Formats: sequence, structure tokens, C-alpha cells
Amino acid sequence: MHAKNRLPSSGHNTPSPPASPLRSPRLRHPRAGKSSGRFALGVSNRSVAQRVAWIVLSVLLRRQGVFLFAPLLYISGMLFYMGTVSFDVVVPDVIKVRRSPGSVYRSPGLYAKLRHEMDADNSTSDAMSTIWKHAKGGSWKPCINKLSGGLPESNGYIYVEANGGLNQQRTSICNAVAVAGYLNATLVIPNFHFHSIWRDPSKFSDIYDKDFFVKTLENDVRVVDSVPGYLMERFDHNLSNVFNFRIKAWAPIQYYKDTVLPRLLEEKFIRISPFANRLSFDAPPEVQRLRCLANYEALRFSNLLLTMGETLVSRMKEHSAKNGGKYISVHLRFEEDMVAFSCCVYDGGAKEREDMIAARERGWKGKFTKPGRVLRPGANRVNGKCPLTPLEASLFLAFIVGLMLRGMGFDNGTSIFLASGRIYDSERHMAPLLEMFPLLQTKEMLASPEELAPFKV
Repeated sequence: MHAKNRLPSSGHNTPSPPASPLRSPRLRHPRAGKSSGRFALGVSNRSVAQRVAWIVLSVLLRRQGVFLFAPLLYISGMLFYMGTVSFDVVVPDVIKVRRSPGSVYRSPGLYAKLRHEMDADNSTSDAMSTIWKHAKGGSWKPCINKLSGGLPESNGYIYVEANGGLNQQRTSICNAVAVAGYLNATLVIPNFHFHSIWRDPSKFSDIYDKDFFVKTLENDVRVVDSVPGYLMERFDHNLSNVFNFRIKAWAPIQYYKDTVLPRLLEEKFIRISPFANRLSFDAPPEVQRLRCLANYEALRFSNLLLTMGETLVSRMKEHSAKNGGKYISVHLRFEEDMVAFSCCVYDGGAKEREDMIAARERGWKGKFTKPGRVLRPGANRVNGKCPLTPLEASLFLAFIVGLMLRGMGFDNGTSIFLASGRIYDSERHMAPLLEMFPLLQTKEMLASPEELAPFKV
């Protein structure tokens, strides 16, 4: 007995599939020439685009699997559309890069706007007679305490190489004194690195009074000219054989105790090169005391420099007699190396760009061109890392003179001494400063070529 089949049979044992349903009359195209009924009326009132859209929608409704290909169709359509648009023509006219406020050098325009107001302020006051006096409550007192008595046995000798310009070298000396005192080491008179930009072969004794330096520090840090011969024999009298620490910038004083001191005790003589900015400003009071002692007490200029400095000061007082011998001294710090290292852009155009690229390669070969290094002049300017041009310095001075110093009796007849090296593109950059402060003096104006000859390199 066979099981009953609920489906109709055609005489065969296998059931037959059901007949295909008839197409819906709503989706059936009317015959040509006939336009009766609801469908015909709807189509006749629609535009061609609407008819095409209706046909496509009808097909999709009947063939729902087509929806699986919708994303592919969409992407293909977008690629086809984008291929027909010429972005080379449209984008530059539509997309404009807006630089952030403050990222562009705009001082010449600001100067032109403020120039008239600067000249119009001619206020005077009698306050100048009191501004130069000491603070109330007595005279100024030093806060550096000197030690007395002998020093314990030294842990070894430290030799540093101070790199950078005069300011960096002075900072290196003060840090070297602090490190040597903290480690109870003997400091060898620091050596100055010969830089390819400054090309200054000066030694410590050419700039500072070496004997005075050693004498002032005798109760705090031992300072010697050289390492004893018996110790140098261990290194074949060759400084390059001495272990050299490559210390990261702004290293904490604890690093010297944990890492440098053990090697110093073992070797009895170590080098640290380069040494500019190799000690953190955040240090214990004893370390800061040694820094201050070196900077404000021990470091005194050599007799040659001291005599020339006193001569320049005396002549500046003579030039500013109408202001009671008071003048303003400014260091612009706008030498070529400073501008190049800052990676900032001013208004010098292609020539400035070429000059800066050449200066960076001379002074820091490969440092600014190594892979991954990106220069961001706009970001540097916004972050306040760009040196002031002489024009910007003059605007700053004008603000001070106009709002504060003129209130103390100074006017645009104030004598200004410009203490700096060779200004980059000086003819262009110095013009506004000379226009605003005509009584501006430099060492070349105050001293004869014969007087300056000993300081030429």
C-alpha cells in the first residue's frame, strides 16, 4: 500500500510541481493601442523618467535577489561618476587651505598700521628718577652661601665639552660645576667645542678669568687645568680612549648618581660630550646653589673683555646724557644660525629659503633632512618658537617705550645699544628699528676697528 499523496498526481509515482502562477494583471503591459484601465491612466500622466523608474522598481520587486547586488551597483556608479569629473580643475577653485591664526609672519603690515601712533605718543613723567633705585627695605643682598673648610677625597676627574654659542657654553660650565660638586668629583677646565657656524677657536681663559674661577670654587668644587700624567698613562695619553658618556638632554641629577658615578669610581676619569643642556632645571637646592655660585660669582670675564665692556658702557652713557646716562641694551638674537635652527619662515621668499637650507646643512649636517623629519614653520610660529626679527623686537620695544618707559621719562630719543652678532639680512631687517630708534648704537659704532681687532676670529 502506498502512502497517500496530498498533491495531485499525473499518473507517475513522483509528484509534479505546481503550475506557475499567472503574472499579475497589474504588472502586465497593455497591448499596443489599448490604454484603458487604471494602469494606462497612471502611465499616460507620468514623464519618461518616472516610467523608467517604475519599470525598474517593478523588476526589483519581482526579483528580490537583485538587492544583493545593490552595494556593488552603488560603488560602480560612484566610480563611474568620479571618473567623469575633472578634480584637477575643480579642487583648487573650491578647496582653500586656511592657515591657523598666528602661523604667518605679518609684522610688516602691523608695523605700517601702528607707526603713526608710535610717533604720536610723546608723554613724559618724573618717575624715571625713582625706577633705578633699590627696592624698599635696604640694599640688594646675595643669596649664595659659600662653604668653608676642606673637601673630601675626590671620586675622580670629569671632563666636559661645552658646545653651542656663548650662552650655551656658560650654561654648560654652570652645570658642570653642579654635577662635579654633587658627585664629589674634580672638574677639568671645560673645553669649548669648535662649531662650524661660529668658528670661534676661543678657549676658557680667552673668555673668562680662569684663576678667579678656580679660586672662587675652591671650597665647593675642585677645578684643575689637566688630568695628572699617571692617570693619563692608563689611556695612552689619548683623550679619545677615555670613556665618553652620551647623556640625553635635561637628564635628572639622579641619573648622574645612578649611572655616571659608578663608572667614575671604576675609571677615575670620564668624559661627557656634548654637554649643552645635559642637566635638568629641576634639581635639589644644593645643586642649584652650585649653579648660581658658578654663574654669579665664579664666572668673570677675562681682563681683555672686561676692559672693552667697560669702555662700551662708558661711551653709551655719554650718548645718553640727556636721559641721565640711562640707556637700553638689547640682544636681538637674529643671527643666521638662530633663524636656520628655528625652522621658521619670514618674508624673504626664495632667497631666504635657500639661505636657511644651506645654513642648516653647514651647521647640523643631515639633522633636518633625515627621513621622517618634517619642518612645520607655521606650527613653530603659533607655539612661540620663532625668534623675533629686528622689526618685531622694535615693535616690542615700541610697546614698552610707548606705554611704560615713556611714562618713566623715555621718548624716541632713547639711546639703545644693540648687543648681538651679525644680523641675518640686516639691511632689510634693521631698517624699521633704525627708523623708530635713530639713536641706536652697536659695538662697531662705539669702538674703532683697531679696538675691535683683538676680538676678530
